[in-house]
Amino acid sequence: MSRMVDRCICCGEIIPEGRQVCIDCENSPTKIKERKDKMKITPLASGSSGNAYLINDGETTILIDAGIPFKKIQIGTGFNVSELNGVLISHEHKDHCKAVPELIKNGVDVYALPCVFNALKVGGHRCHPVIKCSTSGLEATSWYVNFRLGSYEITPFDCQHDVPNLGYYIHSTNTGENLLYFTDSYYVKHTFPNLNYILAEANYSSEVVKANINSGRIPEVMKRRLLQSHMSIDNLLDLLKANDLSKLKQIYLLHLSSSNSDEAAFKERVQKEVGCEVYVC
Repeated sequence: MSRMVDRCICCGEIIPEGRQVCIDCENSPTKIKERKDKMKITPLASGSSGNAYLINDGETTILIDAGIPFKKIQIGTGFNVSELNGVLISHEHKDHCKAVPELIKNGVDVYALPCVFNALKVGGHRCHPVIKCSTSGLEATSWYVNFRLGSYEITPFDCQHDVPNLGYYIHSTNTGENLLYFTDSYYVKHTFPNLNYILAEANYSSEVVKANINSGRIPEVMKRRLLQSHMSIDNLLDLLKANDLSKLKQIYLLHLSSSNSDEAAFKERVQKEVGCEVYVC
């Protein structure tokens, strides 16, 4: 697995691997105490019918994915859509980007892969294409160019799906916290430092899928599609074990299948692994 650079949990500066804070903050404990805000996560919708999540750090508000009617986003923002600093889109499936055209019409900046804008037939100065980092020789990369959005430093990365798909590692310079978001992906090959919040897909259980196939409830072809496009609870647990979760405060389980998941069992298994607040969306 690839690994990102470590950052100071106080000021966000890059630090040597294994440290939690930089020398300056370590010598000035008051800097840490000054941070009063923390990220607030508000799920508006999750699942095959639509996905949208509001993130606020006390200074900047963004929406991750916009796969619900624009009206519902208006309601979710208290009819203050214009106060959104930006929208991050994972991929082109409508349950993740349905409201993008109306968001753009209402003056909201949207960050997404070029193929998302092409699929939606939208353009203009509100559309911000996320592009890959340059590579040397034949070496491929799954990282994209970092960008700043208000108080957030955002690092996009590839997620494996049946269409091009992005996850986001987000650092708040206001709170010093880090958030990881990914969905609709059967595998994430990276590890991430100093995680405080995780929003992660937990779509299905292999055991439940097998039982549904044996009973004739779902066709065999459904299993093949799930394996190639969505995150199982077992794969999610493996991913969690590969990361340092000592600073984790909350984890949100996203995009649970209505017929191939077990909400109570998923929450219990993740709770045992992470030892922090677990929410099922």
